Amino acid sequence: MNDTDLVSDVRIGAQEGDYQLERASVSAVLGAVDRGDQGLLTMLMDPLHPADIADLLEQISAPERRDLIRLYDREFDGEILSELDESIRDEVMAILRPEVLADAVRELESDDVVDLIEDLTLVQQDVILDALDDSDRVAVEQSLTYPEKSAGRLMQREVVMAPEHWTVGQAIDYLRAQETLPEQFYHVTLVDPRFKPVGNVTLGKLMGSKRETLLWELTEAVFQIIPAMQSESEVAYAFNQYHLISAPVVDEDERLVGVITIDDAMIVLDEGHEEDILRLAGVGEGSLSDRVINTTKQRLPWLAVNLVTAIAASLVIAQFEAAITQIVALAVLMPIVASMGGNAGTQSLTVAVRAIATKDLTSSNMWRVIRREVFVGLINGLVFALIMGVVGLIWFGSPTLGYVIAAAMVINMVVAGLAGTAIPVLLEKFGVDPALASGAFVTTVTDVVGFFAFLGLAALVLL
Repeated sequence: MNDTDLVSDVRIGAQEGDYQLERASVSAVLGAVDRGDQGLLTMLMDPLHPADIADLLEQISAPERRDLIRLYDREFDGEILSELDESIRDEVMAILRPEVLADAVRELESDDVVDLIEDLTLVQQDVILDALDDSDRVAVEQSLTYPEKSAGRLMQREVVMAPEHWTVGQAIDYLRAQETLPEQFYHVTLVDPRFKPVGNVTLGKLMGSKRETLLWELTEAVFQIIPAMQSESEVAYAFNQYHLISAPVVDEDERLVGVITIDDAMIVLDEGHEEDILRLAGVGEGSLSDRVINTTKQRLPWLAVNLVTAIAASLVIAQFEAAITQIVALAVLMPIVASMGGNAGTQSLTVAVRAIATKDLTSSNMWRVIRREVFVGLINGLVFALIMGVVGLIWFGSPTLGYVIAAAMVINMVVAGLAGTAIPVLLEKFGVDPALASGAFVTTVTDVVGFFAFLGLAALVLL
């Protein structure tokens, strides 16, 4: 296979199928690195999108990553840094030669530079800031004065704006006269004499209207202004709720200071969904690139919490040791009751946490949602109670045992629906992240109630 075939394989692997690099593509790149063939490596990497190169760097080992970057660094695109997982971004930046890093950073929009350096040390920040032009450096430093996770950090300073009294012709002439414009922008933001944003005009309307048309006649009906101090999660919600493409950001005096575009808002939304999923599993914000010790530190605390809750459930079982000793069937069947309750609770919990995050679950509909989940638990409990009652009868030949496990199943499934919805709501009211803490509480409740209901009813009826 010649070099042209290798390049073709890498291009196909990145652009077809499921939009991820194929194993052969990664092998071809690593083969060029092993041979120290910089020309071939450049040919293989050039067709790839920065996101695909970032994926490649995340998939290979640290030594392979170091060798690849050192061989390829003169061609390094700044967009690659933006696409990299934070856990290895610092490592990549440390490998790059200072002049290559400087060139890469200069290619980025201000919001991407802020995202790149906000978690770095002051020394590392100074290295990158020194690489920027004076105007770009001032813009980035001003963005860094806003709190983390705020709209001020998320926005880009490059704004396309025009006075509200301009015509379409004036706006087009102005845009054509500019030496540099943002790589991507969707609106021209109209401002009053105090630089307060008053409307957005889409590029489609701008280009499709006559030159003498006044810009304010073309403004969109939906226009949202984002305060710079607003949390980025609220910004993402506004974009999703009102189907925004871009929105102006204002300071405390309501003057235009930046703009947020849909790509940045959707990244925040995706990160929020990812965090919720990881936190529901008690693994924090880990990634596949994290070191063993870091991953261990993230997971250990929640495993410890689970251990405490498991001991609590065991203490309930210990209270019925005599009953279990006399009726061995109880030891066989009691995990079923707890397991079914735990799964039902997790289902309700997942729905509730997602609804809280999207603001679908509010104080106005909270009790209706809780009642719904309780009734769902009741119906499911009755269905599985019938099944387990028959199983208990056939398996152990005891109708009474069948009644006991059926009743315990109904009780635990109802409690699971209640706990799965109510616990995250209560935690959210007390300012605790429901995605992070709800799982342990819901599991504890369903285990304790399941064991207590089943063993308590068994001790009461069978002994």
